[in-house]
Amino acid sequence: MPLSSPDYFRYFATGPELRTWGLALTAAGYTRVPAGSPYPPGRHPADHHFDWKHGRLLEALQIVLISDGRGWFESHPTGRRIVEAGTAFAVVPKTWHRYRPDPATGWTESWIEVQGPTAEHLLRSGMFSAAAAVRPAEPEAGLDEALESVHTRARLAGPGFDPELSAAAFSVLAAWDKAGRIQPARSRVLRAIGEAERHLADRLSEPVNVQALAKRLGIGYSHFRRAFKVHTGFAPWQYVLHLRVSRARRLLAASDVTLDELAARLGFSSAFHLSNAFKRVHGVSPDHWRRQLARAGGSRGA
Repeated sequence: MPLSSPDYFRYFATGPELRTWGLALTAAGYTRVPAGSPYPPGRHPADHHFDWKHGRLLEALQIVLISDGRGWFESHPTGRRIVEAGTAFAVVPKTWHRYRPDPATGWTESWIEVQGPTAEHLLRSGMFSAAAAVRPAEPEAGLDEALESVHTRARLAGPGFDPELSAAAFSVLAAWDKAGRIQPARSRVLRAIGEAERHLADRLSEPVNVQALAKRLGIGYSHFRRAFKVHTGFAPWQYVLHLRVSRARRLLAASDVTLDELAARLGFSSAFHLSNAFKRVHGVSPDHWRRQLARAGGSRGA
């Protein structure tokens, strides 16, 4: 989690606005627990403080993300579970639980607590099941970013109800739900495709070796090609061609670059091949498109 601000935890009062808005952030915190440190590291309110021996029960819903280190989470429905970096768990109201970092590693925890009719409805719907309280927080779910948004505001917020904090907290709940719907294997492929897109976009003028790229990303060539097309709408080589033609169009509109210069800059073997690719996409040659653009500009300036 890319937070550089100091550790903190805060508790917020609720009022009549809770029923109006449906959800309130009642607590939030971010803590780096070094290896060998006592846990919990700070003194929380009496109804929230706990130790490993006794555990606790809460009246509110909490979402906790472990971004570094490892440790354990335990409840009656889940039993004891190992929790590693990139894992999140939900503390479901009125469910006995306990958790702590491994003394050998410590951990970094980021968490929020919410209450209100919306939280109660989501609990009744089964979105936060005590039996499925631990899940991987795949990056695509955005849970770390949603939590960071809460922390940025919570550190400076007043002690009372804040609708914007509630909205930020709702994003955390949505990210938790999304994390439960992402399959880890699929997530790995999506991350590889995202990396491939960046790789290809950064090297438009270079020859494309899709097999070598798939191997570098640790995915079989055929699987990579199929997944890439499903995700982007293009086969890898078509994707590169699409990017090159799009870049050519922008440069033609913004400069007096020649087709020969443009072809060399964008990895086309010649101005002829650039012109053919441009015409297949836009229906006209680059020169014709540039003249049309010049005429349109002249008409607007008349």
